[in-house]
Amino acid sequence: MTSSSSSNPGYAAVQDYLFGLKTQGPKFGIDRMRLLAAALGHPERAVPCIHLAGTNGKGSVAAMLRAIFRAAGWRTGLYTSPHLVRLGERVQVDGEILNETEIAEFVRELRPVAERLAAEGAPDDHPSFFEFMTAMAFLQFVKKRCDVNLIEVGLGGRLDATNIVTPEVSVITSIGLDHCEMLGDTIELIAAEKAGIIKPDVPVVVGQMPAAAERVVRARAAICGAKVVSVAEEFGDASGTLEKFPRTNLEGDYQRWNAATATLVARTMPARWRLTEEAIARGLMNVDWPGRWQRVRLAGRLTVLDASHNPEGAHVLDTNLAKLVAETGRAPIVITGVLGAARARPLLETIGRHAREIHLVVPQQARASSYAELEALVPAEFYQRGGRVVRDTVERIFPGGDGCALGGPDDVVVVTGSIYLLGEVMARLAPQRGPGEGRLQDF
Repeated sequence: MTSSSSSNPGYAAVQDYLFGLKTQGPKFGIDRMRLLAAALGHPERAVPCIHLAGTNGKGSVAAMLRAIFRAAGWRTGLYTSPHLVRLGERVQVDGEILNETEIAEFVRELRPVAERLAAEGAPDDHPSFFEFMTAMAFLQFVKKRCDVNLIEVGLGGRLDATNIVTPEVSVITSIGLDHCEMLGDTIELIAAEKAGIIKPDVPVVVGQMPAAAERVVRARAAICGAKVVSVAEEFGDASGTLEKFPRTNLEGDYQRWNAATATLVARTMPARWRLTEEAIARGLMNVDWPGRWQRVRLAGRLTVLDASHNPEGAHVLDTNLAKLVAETGRAPIVITGVLGAARARPLLETIGRHAREIHLVVPQQARASSYAELEALVPAEFYQRGGRVVRDTVERIFPGGDGCALGGPDDVVVVTGSIYLLGEVMARLAPQRGPGEGRLQDF
């Protein structure tokens, strides 16, 4: 776990308190969040919202919807996780993140409420770190008089703290095998957890998912009397042409699919929101969502920052790397670090097909795979082609500013894997951080 300096000395104690809650381990279930929300006067009910779940894509779709609503003139709140560099990135209003002063004020408000709930019930009734952040989001969105909130599930759906909301539209962007130790080890079990966000009579937009997962989602929707709006039915499946899919400024074919999902959500919203086709198109071409196949120039080198951290993400990465090689005529230098073998294996298999060098790093997370674990998963074919594997560190590769220690000006560098790795890299590239900076954390 990394720490970071702060321009506000008093904020360090607030950070320590919040992250100290994480030492209690993950807490699933929505009963604590219901108690906390009730004690706060139910701020989650004060602003209309859209609720988003999914293995991949939910953050990108939320960012697209934020751009669409803003293009239509609405004040928009966004709650997402985890953050890249600053804790306050999780809670944004029209792109402005929660700053250190606001976080400290909310903790002062929430801490006595949390302690009272634990004293009146059981010690486990004390809200978790994620529940604190969820409460902060709801309170901030009311305080800032948001017109609409985009609420991203932290993990799963059915037992996630955010699942106390009743949205205008529910969204399930994709379903794949990830977090199996907590959500189940089959597509059907994971689909059931994510389908748990579907509410009675609330339409649900479904993105790209296996047929087995979609059957589970549709069965849950039928029980709830929720209309299903399908991207595959409206735009065609992934095997078809992308030409009729909406365009977006975010790179990658998969973002065209996410754009289609966001478009259907906008079209499904009640007419009073006035989300015209012009607003949808304009919003999709002005999306701000860093770390998703994001191109930057570092020391003259084309550098791509991309959070691909699970098997579904590895499949998308395979396509993107192949296109990058075709575009540049060069095999890239790839920097990667991952949390757990289940995620590392498909990612390294993909990287091994396209890279000329692989630089392994260990993100500053307790669950991060070690150098030895990562080396063991590099495919033999990579070495047979003359590929080179290096144990490395973010600090050495990125010495600060726009520096990069790898390759030459004509080389292509790709940073991919855990979002925590991306956060550490981006913190090195932008050392002069604002007052909202915090530690890189997971859910």
